[in-house]
Amino acid sequence: MAMIRAVIFGLWVCVVVARCALGVTAQAVQPVQPVHGLWVWKSAAVLGAEGLRDFCAAQGINEVYVSVSARSEAGEEKDLVHLIGILHRADVRVEALLSSADADEAGKRRDILLDHVRGIVEFNRRHPGERFDGIHLDVEPQQRPENKGPGNLRFLPGLVDAFRAVRGVAEPAGMTVNADIQNKLLKGDAAERKILLTSVPRLILMMYELSSPTDGESAEQKADKAVKTSQKFLEMAYDGLGERNLAKMAIALRTPDYGELLPQMLKALDEANRANPHYLGWARHSYNDVLQAAH
Repeated sequence: MAMIRAVIFGLWVCVVVARCALGVTAQAVQPVQPVHGLWVWKSAAVLGAEGLRDFCAAQGINEVYVSVSARSEAGEEKDLVHLIGILHRADVRVEALLSSADADEAGKRRDILLDHVRGIVEFNRRHPGERFDGIHLDVEPQQRPENKGPGNLRFLPGLVDAFRAVRGVAEPAGMTVNADIQNKLLKGDAAERKILLTSVPRLILMMYELSSPTDGESAEQKADKAVKTSQKFLEMAYDGLGERNLAKMAIALRTPDYGELLPQMLKALDEANRANPHYLGWARHSYNDVLQAAH
């Protein structure tokens, strides 16, 4: 009898081990869920609103970029804590959206941005249960007159230095760093694209003004244009770069270009690019457009 029990126990152990192995294998081959992001500007108007959580659930959004100025960080701390808690309970990541037009310039201007990042680190220290998951950078030196014009990327080294400086503060504090870019930055040579794509782990390409609600194109034509353009920019970005640890890239579309067709366009991006190892997902600009349409 003892021998029979030993045999049965041995068979049971084998079954458990096999199931565990199969579970690990199945988990290992599961595809990573694409990023589905959403910008939230002027956050005082939406902080604490369960409507944002419900919108994320309805639209398949799994991370939001909440604008945080120095003033809002200090004056709306309770609201930020409330919002982050609501979104985290809905499995939505939250990144602190920080903006600058001149943080590419070393010295006082960059220090202002880094001080803001340190403020987010301190916020997380005070609220470990409702902390920001990452820093989201909207740094736009290309908007300044001296940086305009085709092929004018002389600001790129400073921009990359700013990105790396932010990583130096954010990553030791357990936060990711994500940055918005324009397609102009993908038109540089291989060396320029390499320093950009190794400066942060995640980038979002603002792929705007391809279409408009009144251009006469069908939904299928708009989707085809968006897909082909996204694939062109993804190929352009990584062309000739074989290095590891290059940033992954999400594609951003905006409401004014597509109106009510925007979800359909975003779905088309996922379907067309999901197999591309450099494709991170999509992001939509912005929740404020949804609020305005509702009113």
